[in-house]
Amino acid sequence: MTRPRLPALSSHALLLAGVGFVVAFGNFTFFSRVLAVFPPHGAVVLGLISLVASLAALTTLFLIPLTLGRAVKPVLSVVLLLTALTAYFMDSYGVAIGTDMLRNVAETQWAEIADLLTLKLLVYLVLIGILPVWLIWLVPIKWRGWRWEIGVRLGLALALLLVIGAGVMGAGDFYASFIREHKELRAYANPAYPLTAAIKYAGMNLGFSGIQSDVSPIGTDAQIGSSDHHRELIFLVVGETARADRFSLNGYARDTTPRLRAEKALSLTNFWACGSSTAVSVPCMFSSLGMQKFDPRRALQQENLLDVTQRAGVNVLWLDNNSSSKGVAARVPSIDYRTPKNNPRCDTECRDVGMLDSLQQYIREHPKGDILIVLHQMGNHGPAYYKRYPPEFEKFLPACHNNDLTQCSVEEIGNAYDNAILYTDYFLGQAIELLKANDADFETTLIYLSDHGESLGENGIFLHGLPRVLAPDNQFHVPAVLWFGPGNPDVDVEALAAKRNLRFTHDNLFHTVLGLLEVETSVYRKELDILDGARRPE
Repeated sequence: MTRPRLPALSSHALLLAGVGFVVAFGNFTFFSRVLAVFPPHGAVVLGLISLVASLAALTTLFLIPLTLGRAVKPVLSVVLLLTALTAYFMDSYGVAIGTDMLRNVAETQWAEIADLLTLKLLVYLVLIGILPVWLIWLVPIKWRGWRWEIGVRLGLALALLLVIGAGVMGAGDFYASFIREHKELRAYANPAYPLTAAIKYAGMNLGFSGIQSDVSPIGTDAQIGSSDHHRELIFLVVGETARADRFSLNGYARDTTPRLRAEKALSLTNFWACGSSTAVSVPCMFSSLGMQKFDPRRALQQENLLDVTQRAGVNVLWLDNNSSSKGVAARVPSIDYRTPKNNPRCDTECRDVGMLDSLQQYIREHPKGDILIVLHQMGNHGPAYYKRYPPEFEKFLPACHNNDLTQCSVEEIGNAYDNAILYTDYFLGQAIELLKANDADFETTLIYLSDHGESLGENGIFLHGLPRVLAPDNQFHVPAVLWFGPGNPDVDVEALAAKRNLRFTHDNLFHTVLGLLEVETSVYRKELDILDGARRPE
C-alpha cells in the first residue's frame, strides 16, 4: 500500500497548522470557562476573538525557536501528544496541569496511574494526538536554507507580536478583567500552561536526584524529658484524599464514621492541609518548615519529624499502603504493604487494614522506649473510589464502578466516595482496638490526618491537585481525628474538646507529636502544639 501524498509545506506553515489544530481541539475546557465568565455580547465578542488569536500567537511564539527546520516534526509531535493528555484530564475532571500536579504524577505508583486509563483517554490520544502526528510525518518539508528559515521566523514573530498588541489595544477592558480579576482562567490554556509548568518543574528539579545523602540535621538536642515515666504508643495515620465534610463526626448527614463515634474520638472540624496533592502535603506535614516556607526540594534536604523523634530514642516505623513516603521515611525503618508478600489482606487490591496485622508482634519486639508508628493509607484515592473498599462496605447506593467519572452521576460518585470513607472508619476502629489491647503498658494515642481533600464534581471539578490559587476549599479542608486511651492521664479531653472548632493546619502536627512524646528540643514550638493548654499537670 502506497502512502498518501500530501502537499509539501514549509516548516513555519506546518507549525502554524499544528498550533491552529491544538488551539481549536485542545481547549474545550479553557473556552467553556472563559465563555462562562464572559458571555459573548457587544464589545466582549471582540475580546473573545482577540483572546483566541492571542492564545495561538503566544503558543506559536513559544515554539518558533524550538521548531527550526526539521525539528518542527518531533517538537510538534510532543506538543500534540501532551495536548491530547492534558485536554483529556481538563475536559474530564476540570483539573489544571500545574507544577504540583506534575510532581504528583511523577511520584505516583503504576496502580494509581492505571486507574486513570480509560477508553475516553484512548479516544483523545488517537484523535488529538496520534492521528495528527501521523499526518505531520507524512507531510514533506520544503527546505530553502537556514538564512531563509530564520528570516521568515523573525518576520513571523514580529507579525504575531503585532497581532497580540493590536488585540490588547483594541480590547483593553476585556484583557484588564481577564488578567486582573480572572487569573485562574489562564491555568486552563492548553498547551501554554502545561508547557510552562513542565519547564518550571524541570527547572526546580534540575540536578536534583530526590532523596539526598547529605541532609541538614534539625533538633540535634532532642531527648525525652526526664519527667516522662510512661511509655507512649502512638499510631499516626496519614489518610488519603479524605474531605472533612464527608465525616459524620463533623456533621455530615450520612453515618460515615460510626466506629469513631462509638469510640468517642475527637474531631477537629477546622483543619486545613498544606497542599492539594500527596507529593506536597505528606513532606509538608512532617517538616518543620511550615506551609508558608515549605518547598518540596528544601524539605527533602533537611530532617523531619521522624528523624527528630528517632534521635530522641523513639522507636519509629513507617508502614505504607500508598505510593511511598515521598522521602519522609528515608532514614527510618519502613515496610511496603502494597504487595501480598507483606500484606495478608489483599483481594482486588491490598487493603489498609492489612497494615495492622503484624503490629502487635512489632510492639512485643520493642520492650523499651516509646513507639511511633505511621500508617500511610490508600484511603479514598480516586478516581476508582469503588476499589478502595471491600464489597461488604458498599452501603451507599448506587455507587460508581467506573474509572471514567464522566460515565457516572455526581450522586453515584459521591456514594462510592462515602463507602470508602466508611471503610477508613472501620480501619481506624480496628487500629483503636489494637491500641486498647496495649493500654495497660502504654499511654496510647491515635492521630488521623488526611493529606488533602477532593473535588467531587462541584463546579465541574473532580479529583485534586489544583494549584492553590485555583483549588476550592474542599481540596484543603481535611478531617483530623484524635483518640486517647483510658490509660493516658496526660490529656485533658474536655479542655481539648473546647478547641475542636479552632483553626489548625498540617503545621501543627510536627509540634503536637513532639509534645505527646515529651521530646525536649529547640525546634519544638509550644504555641503550635494542639494539646497546649489541654494537658494535665504531672
